Amino acid sequence: MTPTSATPSAGATSGPVRPADGPGRILEVTPETANWTYLSFSVHELGADTPFGDSVDGQETAIVPLSGSGQVHAGGEVFELARSSVFAQKPHIVYVPPGVDFNIESSGSFTCAVGSAPAEGKLPLRLIRPDEMRSEIRGGGAAHRQVVHALASPLPAERLILYEVYVPRGTWSGWPPHCHDGRDGSPYLEEVYYFRLDRPEGYAQHRNWRDDESFDETLVINDGDVALVPKGYHTSVACPGSNMYFLNYLAGELEGDERATPPCFAAEHTWIESDWTAGEWGLPVVTS
Repeated sequence: MTPTSATPSAGATSGPVRPADGPGRILEVTPETANWTYLSFSVHELGADTPFGDSVDGQETAIVPLSGSGQVHAGGEVFELARSSVFAQKPHIVYVPPGVDFNIESSGSFTCAVGSAPAEGKLPLRLIRPDEMRSEIRGGGAAHRQVVHALASPLPAERLILYEVYVPRGTWSGWPPHCHDGRDGSPYLEEVYYFRLDRPEGYAQHRNWRDDESFDETLVINDGDVALVPKGYHTSVACPGSNMYFLNYLAGELEGDERATPPCFAAEHTWIESDWTAGEWGLPVVTS
């Protein structure tokens, strides 16, 4: 079974990257396939006969459970990971420093995400617990969502940054739109969005664009797809019939505490932050 990769489709550089059938590695994004420098990402469906192991010199790795239960064997320690659903609870995350062998096993069924970025080995192997992860409600109106800082500053990593985001159906995330491609005063960060929908017959849309060049992509996202953010401003929206979750892995030029540096927001859209209900229509708008 060969996983799908981030090879651009006609007219697009950002995907979507769609999952292959399991078991095994069902999704993979590498610097080579994404045409970027720092970030690698994969999703694995594991069972008793399909473990996954790796050791990455010069790379730190974060392992995030998505569903089921399994064990991560690393550095002489065993970490038990379990999650009924991404929609039901925060994860425990295993952080693996460079050069440490790890093996992921399950006696039943276990789906997990694995992402890596360049690192020097400044931090130890550790388990990150849900009670260490800050959670906040952002936005309002039609852009109301919950953001879990799964591995973001002040939680320690060298380059990796992880968020989990919960978006009610029919609602936007990433609004006002933001960018982190090294332009407009922003830091340079590469990013993947791994999407799940609580009603998988639904869909989402994700847009990447830059008004000052001929770059504008809108991707139709199905349950389990990945969108890449190679550059530009970006935002996502869930269809009216499905609540949306996404897992972000980011990595780039920011290191250590610098990972708290915010992105740059599209100035023409930031007015809404002062009043999320400003200009809202009530229906009917016209009556004659």
